[in-house]
Order: sequence, then C-alpha cells, then structure tokens
Amino acid sequence: MAKILDIIAQPRTSEGTGAVSRLRKAGSIPAVVYGRKVAPTNVQVDAKTFTKILETSASDNILVSLKIDSNEQLALVQEVQHDHLRGGILHVDFHAVAMDEEIHAQVPLHLVGESPGAKAGGLIESIHHTLEVRCLPKDLPEAIEVDISELQAGKGIHVGEVKLPEGVSAKLAADVVLVMCEEPKVVEEAPAAPAADAKKGKK
Repeated sequence: MAKILDIIAQPRTSEGTGAVSRLRKAGSIPAVVYGRKVAPTNVQVDAKTFTKILETSASDNILVSLKIDSNEQLALVQEVQHDHLRGGILHVDFHAVAMDEEIHAQVPLHLVGESPGAKAGGLIESIHHTLEVRCLPKDLPEAIEVDISELQAGKGIHVGEVKLPEGVSAKLAADVVLVMCEEPKVVEEAPAAPAADAKKGKK
C-alpha cells in the first residue's frame, strides 16, 4: 500500500510572478491545496524535501500528510508542473482527502511471471499500462501485479481476472482486456527462383 509521507507546508500570502520567482529562488515551491470539503489554499513547500519524495516514490500516487501551522491535512499529489527548460518544479497541486473518503487513482500495472505464449514466439502487448481504481486512502496500492504465467498465445487477461488488493475495486468493466499475447508471426518462405534460365545455355 502507498505510504503516507509527512511534509511541512507554510501558508503563502504573496502572489504574482515576482513573488513566485523570489519564492523559488529561496528554495521553496509554490503549491495549492484544494478538495471537495476544503477551500483552495495557497501554500509553499521545501523544494529539496518534495523533490526527494518524488525521486524515492515507487508510484505516481503519492499520499502526504501536510503540516500546515498546527493543522494536518491528508492529501494526494494531484499534479506536478516541471520546468522542462531549466529543470526543477514550478508548482504542485495537492488534492485534500479524508481517511474515510473514497478516492480515485490511476495505479500502474506490473506484469509478473513468464507467459507460455511468449515462450512459443508470441508477443506480449499491454493494452493498459495503468488501472483506475476506487479505494480508501489507506488501501491505495503502489502498483497492481498482473500474473501472465498462464497467458497463452492469442489470449488476453481481463480486468475481472486480476486479483486486486482488499478494499480496492476497478472502475473499468470486468471484460476489458488489459494484456494480450499476440500469435507468433508465421514467416512465409519466398518461392524458389525458377531454373528456366539454366537451360538457355544448352543448344
């Protein structure tokens, strides 16, 4: 399950391009916290701390406990805006959630095992690389394993065949195909060149 990581967030009162630039130069990242039951709040977090959280996280679904003054707010890292030209992080969106509030998240799929179909020359094709799930924050998995050890050529694995962690349900229908093993391609041999020309030399 996803770990809940602590991070200190300070209220941010200054706005505008100049204020945000000074904030970044001082080693902080501007951010906003919002949610169904939480009014949007501008905050700032330490750049080094947050960057380390991103680099060490095993999943894109990052749950954090924001320490804002004397309050704590559970939140999901919703969006991270990167500066692709100069590097670094420009802005972070935190989606505030409650422990008893069901959340929706895209969870990466990890294929495990060896497919008999692939061993016979078939090609494994991932139709979906992530699976959208519903669950409480405490049940959010970092990844979902898809066992392909019995996947034959020409067959697929459907959502309903994947074992989900307790408390987790998929939003896709049970008959949706997640992974396929394509049939081995048959290479047709080129027809032999006619030997008619060989007789031309005979008179």
